[in-house]
Amino acid sequence: MSALAERLEVPKDVAEAMQPASQLTPIQMAYQLLSNGHDLGAVKEMIAFGKELEADAAEKAFNEAMAAAQKEMGVVATNMANTQTKSRYADYAQLDKALRPIYTKHGFALSFNDGVGAPADWVRIVCHVTNSGHTRTYHKDMPADGKGARGNDVMTKTHAVGAAQSYAMRYLLRMIFNVAVGEGDTDGNMPAELITEQQVLDLNDLIDTVVERLGAKRPGYVTTFLKFMKVDCIEDIAARDYQKAVTAINSTGAAR
Repeated sequence: MSALAERLEVPKDVAEAMQPASQLTPIQMAYQLLSNGHDLGAVKEMIAFGKELEADAAEKAFNEAMAAAQKEMGVVATNMANTQTKSRYADYAQLDKALRPIYTKHGFALSFNDGVGAPADWVRIVCHVTNSGHTRTYHKDMPADGKGARGNDVMTKTHAVGAAQSYAMRYLLRMIFNVAVGEGDTDGNMPAELITEQQVLDLNDLIDTVVERLGAKRPGYVTTFLKFMKVDCIEDIAARDYQKAVTAINSTGAAR
């Protein structure tokens, strides 16, 4: 019995059929088993095993291509100004222009669509990233209430949804490839380091706790919090401002 058959605990009769086919793929072995009169259950198990091998190989190729693509991606210069937060950012066209030639060269294809599960007055955008037969799915929720910095209505609902979709696509593109955005290396300074993924989760958990304590609506609370921090999403908070964010959330929680 081969080492492969032993590891998989393949039945003896199936293993014997595999012996002369050590160079065959699992799918080819399955057809060989079928032609030799073995039961359909053994054939199905071999086909399933073959699919698992293919999936593992595809995921490995995906990860290797991601690492290679990210290695070529540098800081993307900002090209737009947000007058409400008095900050600059790179819009989707700017990110796409910088990143698409790199990620397509490494075999990546991106597909955006609407998702389900977002809170009321929010939209969810889903991005399917495919490479080498492996697909990884990401999503981003963004507020679509049409409110301005002072809480007044500045957009129609249609415009607000469109703007939220655009924001979500932009942030997803940055997050998927872990891209930094800054003013460019005009003075030798790199963009501020952002909070970690764990810190993002911690802030969201803290917000959930405070919102529940206050009996407030999460979307409105998050919008106010982001305006206070002068960022468009929690992931954009600078590492140096993490404690400021924690203090701000705790302060509102203790206010009542």
